[in-house]
Amino acid sequence: MKKSLMKTFMAISAVAMLMACSESSSSDDNALVDPNGATVDVNQGGEQQPNPQGGDQGDPNSGANQGGEQQPNPQGGDQNTDPNSGANQGGEQQPNPQGGDQNTDPNSGANQGGEQQVNPQGGDQGDPNAPASSASEGDQGAETPVSSASKISEFRDIADYGEPPAEYTKDISNNGKKGWNSRYWDACKPHCAWISNGQEGKTDTTSEESYQKGMTTTRNCNIHDVEVPTYTLGHAVQQYWFGYEGTNNACDGAGSKGTFACTDMAPIAVNENLSYAYVAGPGSSTTCGKCFHLQYDGSFKDASGNNAPKETHQALKGKHIIVMTSNIGHDVQDGQFDLMVPGGGVGAFDALSTQVNGAGINWGAGFGGFLTECQSKNGYDNKKEVYQQCVRDMCDAAFGNAGLPNLLRGCHWFADWYMAADNPTYNWEEVECPQYLLDHYLTRFNTTKDNNWRWHDDWSTYKEGDVLDTVQCWKDGENPNDPNGKAGCNP
Repeated sequence: MKKSLMKTFMAISAVAMLMACSESSSSDDNALVDPNGATVDVNQGGEQQPNPQGGDQGDPNSGANQGGEQQPNPQGGDQNTDPNSGANQGGEQQPNPQGGDQNTDPNSGANQGGEQQVNPQGGDQGDPNAPASSASEGDQGAETPVSSASKISEFRDIADYGEPPAEYTKDISNNGKKGWNSRYWDACKPHCAWISNGQEGKTDTTSEESYQKGMTTTRNCNIHDVEVPTYTLGHAVQQYWFGYEGTNNACDGAGSKGTFACTDMAPIAVNENLSYAYVAGPGSSTTCGKCFHLQYDGSFKDASGNNAPKETHQALKGKHIIVMTSNIGHDVQDGQFDLMVPGGGVGAFDALSTQVNGAGINWGAGFGGFLTECQSKNGYDNKKEVYQQCVRDMCDAAFGNAGLPNLLRGCHWFADWYMAADNPTYNWEEVECPQYLLDHYLTRFNTTKDNNWRWHDDWSTYKEGDVLDTVQCWKDGENPNDPNGKAGCNP
């Protein structure tokens, strides 16, 4: 489910995640962008999602999957690095969202220092109890940042946001809009962390105005779960040319040196009846940064007279969840939201086993994860408690000693709050985003369109507060090193 373009002096290479972060390739995601308007495909990728409750998952090798986020194609073509090629001068790759200090409290819902982060787009977060628009515009900074902040504001605990708006738990069971959840967690850099000209549902970086209107980019982190930039100057900048490039994706060959999904994007319970989570949304009907209210109806995708809803689905009936689109899945159907949940299946583009690489970890089914594994062991009509305990045990074995408490919290959430329900159905509607989801979505680095950070091949050594290396660059008409003033950078 997963690609890009940019104007002025910015040249961008976006590796959009094909078919939700764990899917096969075949889209325009990783395109280099020429400031003059030319685009060159680079690579694609994505992530497939399992359909563990009856219903065909399709061919996992087919390149189409039911849910998930698009991931760059690990076998896609190399990005164009020749500034004289005439195609996309300085395409940029986006950074990996796994950064920040890990929260030692697995129940806090925040990592990187343990607190929820402030809204990087607009200074003041405003009333923590009021929802923020999913299309809200942040402050438009005019200056190019020269380094990372010495200390990024920490996240607040979810309890500090106060009571959620009543609209998040209102009854929508008769609104006629039906959908269903699939699930995955591949740990890849999110689709919405890539920049483009608005293609594939991503933010349009043509101008500062469009960048802010499109919610900038979603956060990504390094292998140690420390937030890092989503894009920097391209690796091929030189005296007579420069452009931007997204930070390397762990799922696109960068491995431990690349960027990942930040673990605090795992689902979290607000109370026994309401949760917040991130999803891959359908490319046909949503864009990055949109939020939706789902109310579960006690059934599941492939229910029929001969395949009645299970105890797990009935236990979820009436609960509500607000989800925010952090990935776009072109194999995700209208009304379907592919839930980002640790233990939900790594799909086709697996960075999770790089980030959490303990010996002998059983990640369950590639499409369906822990629950699908538990169903294969215990059958499909067992008691709810059997599936819940089986999933919990797999969560503990995989994440208990991983040093990434948000992954353990999110995995337990699936067993305890979500009732280990497989592909449940719901009624849904679009809503304004809660501040909690905005805070954990919005990049705290690339808050404006421009930057002058030097390209890095390896983000694994970056620590919170480290100052980023910078390069002096000039826009067209301003370069003193070129007689024609062509855009470029100091060597």
